[in-house]
Amino acid sequence: MKKALIVVDMQNDFVTGCLGSEEARSILPKVKNKISEYKNNGDIVIFTRDTHSEDYLKSQEGKYLPVPHCIYGTDGWKIADGLEVEGCRYLDKPNFGWIHWDDDKELADADEIELIGVCTDICVVSNALILKAMYPETHITVDASCCAGVTPESHNAALVTMKSCQIDVIGG
Repeated sequence: MKKALIVVDMQNDFVTGCLGSEEARSILPKVKNKISEYKNNGDIVIFTRDTHSEDYLKSQEGKYLPVPHCIYGTDGWKIADGLEVEGCRYLDKPNFGWIHWDDDKELADADEIELIGVCTDICVVSNALILKAMYPETHITVDASCCAGVTPESHNAALVTMKSCQIDVIGG
């Protein structure tokens, strides 16, 4: 069985930086263990990186969230320390949800896709719903214990939304 783990936006700016939170920092050990589990089993590990340019504040997102973050090449854009593993892949996405998952033939062949990361209520839910729409017969899971939202309330609301769209939510 071919499995894939998508680690959503576990970047410094969302963990310890300008948009970091205690919730995001608290999931780091579980996220690291989950990544190691997949890597040790020979499964696919893909990191997404929220990726913005210097003119972020001029974008629509920047007008709604006027906090420059994940600017390409900065320390805040990098994956949080200790999470990267040899042979993992990276996907730089310019906004919440990546609409080009079908360009990844290895992912398209996966029997199971699991998502973890931040923010549950923005990028995790966006990508989980896109993947479910693209691959309706693929088993898609989100591990709530390896996710953190902007607030605990919005984290829980996103989990409810994903459950209602036939995405399995575990660990929470």
